[in-house]
Amino acid sequence: MAVETVPPPEYSGSKKKRKKIPLLPYLFLLPALALFFTFDYLPIFSAFYYSFTEFHVISPAEWVGLENYRTLLHDPRFWTAAKNSMTYFLIIVPMLITLPLFLAILVNQKLRGIQLFRVIYYLPVITSMVAVAIVWKYLYHPAGLLNAILQELGLQKEAVNWLLNPRTSLPAVALLEGWKSMGFYMVIYLAGLQSIAQELVEAARIDGANRLRVLWHVYLPQLRPTIAVTLVLATLGSVQMFTSIYIMTGGGPLDSTLSLPLYIYQKAFVELDMGYATAMGMVLWVILMILTFINFKLSRGGQV
Repeated sequence: MAVETVPPPEYSGSKKKRKKIPLLPYLFLLPALALFFTFDYLPIFSAFYYSFTEFHVISPAEWVGLENYRTLLHDPRFWTAAKNSMTYFLIIVPMLITLPLFLAILVNQKLRGIQLFRVIYYLPVITSMVAVAIVWKYLYHPAGLLNAILQELGLQKEAVNWLLNPRTSLPAVALLEGWKSMGFYMVIYLAGLQSIAQELVEAARIDGANRLRVLWHVYLPQLRPTIAVTLVLATLGSVQMFTSIYIMTGGGPLDSTLSLPLYIYQKAFVELDMGYATAMGMVLWVILMILTFINFKLSRGGQV
């Protein structure tokens, strides 16, 4: 009778083969990661360090701890700039959430020449902000087109210097920012509208829904992710306003249009107080993160 031989079990203490990690993909990613670290993370870490120093560019940085942040709390111009930035936010964000949606609905119609209207609405977006700000500065001039139209319509008797009046200068600059960015957000909404199934719209109209009900019960629920993206982008843009203010008013009159980015620029590149400017930059970064988080939560992460 043949005896069946059973192979001996493997020694339990033998070393298991280690899984080899492929290095080639990381080798290809290394240049991109190096650039990303050099131009993204390294400046962030440097800014965080310099916010605790007294640094005037021409002299070495000296560690001062929380002194810059203490000075910031008692700086009236900082609080004025922060209040103005929040005012810009309250004016521009509702404008860019609502008006581009109606523009997108308008240019989403299947009409002859509608492509031309889309291009016209988008032209301000690709135009230089410096050029646009200079043109609007002349429009707001007492002898400019805006005053001429209002006087012709009988809405005002005397010309108003919109940019030299502390009560009108900030809304005037905010209106320019909203107008210039409107085409960009219109394109975002247009992409969202074209992704909505037309069967839903047709079913709502068959059930007797008018245009307002179709907008409220069909378009808006389907556009929730698009609105979330628009809300975050509009928030970041409104709080970081710089070029239009720098060109049109320089922060005046009486700091009525001064924003946080412009005040940071003045401290850093005019007064060369880099340490204090960097501390304000870190505060602005925290504000942006908080606003983005709130927007994300209010929109429920963009989920329908």
